[in-house]
Amino acid sequence: MPHSEEMIAIAGASIRLLRGGAGPPLVFLHGAGGHTGWLPFLEELSQRWAVVAPEHPGFGVSDDPPWLDEIGDLAFFYLDFLRALGLDRVHLVGTSLGGWIAAEMAVRSTARLASLTLVGAVGVTAEGAPIDDIFRMPVAENLRRFYADPARAERRLADLARADQAAIARNRATVMRLAYRPRFHNPGLAKWLHRIDVPTLLIWGEVDGLVPPRFGEAYRALIPGARLVVLPEAGHAPFDEQKEAFLAAFLDFVDGIPAGAGDTRPE
Repeated sequence: MPHSEEMIAIAGASIRLLRGGAGPPLVFLHGAGGHTGWLPFLEELSQRWAVVAPEHPGFGVSDDPPWLDEIGDLAFFYLDFLRALGLDRVHLVGTSLGGWIAAEMAVRSTARLASLTLVGAVGVTAEGAPIDDIFRMPVAENLRRFYADPARAERRLADLARADQAAIARNRATVMRLAYRPRFHNPGLAKWLHRIDVPTLLIWGEVDGLVPPRFGEAYRALIPGARLVVLPEAGHAPFDEQKEAFLAAFLDFVDGIPAGAGDTRPE
């Protein structure tokens, strides 16, 4: 289905928003690398859901508002975003940094959520340690860890050489400000993940070298009833490298949610 792109203002910040499809709402929150556009998996999801894919404040062409200091600010922003757009019974999907934002949203309020899906999410430690320091890695090493397929890593490396370097630098600066000290986790998040009371799916790539599956295990141990699916031959973006397996796991999860689950949660 065709998708649209627009700028909208929420909480005093103008952000870029892509959306398409019809049906119940599904919100996708992108990772630290920035908004990747209307990827094929979003197109397929839009056959069944009204897909909403915002670009975070501080990234790309979205505003960098003066109130944006930490990941918790983005969590509150997106709770306001759901309210402003009148979105309810939302399937919330976040990848990497976006998964962290989604988890922080859900510990604050699940009133507007139907489900939560975290994909290769940062935000917690695993076995007491954070992820490896991505800002100390050469770009080629980062991409080697990102993809299961070395050919994809090589193509992405060539693409980056032609990309808008100012936009890359802006995204990087925002990530460093929000997520780097402490490195890609909130020491207080783990103790509140028990508050998440919506069905939760965790999807990880088996060979994710940036946020390995042990971080999915850490989330599973902390979120009541969470299901972890680890996809073979997938790295840090399983929705891209193993799209069909990713969609199959997600559809199986959503189709298994009992009708009306969570309808009595207060706002």
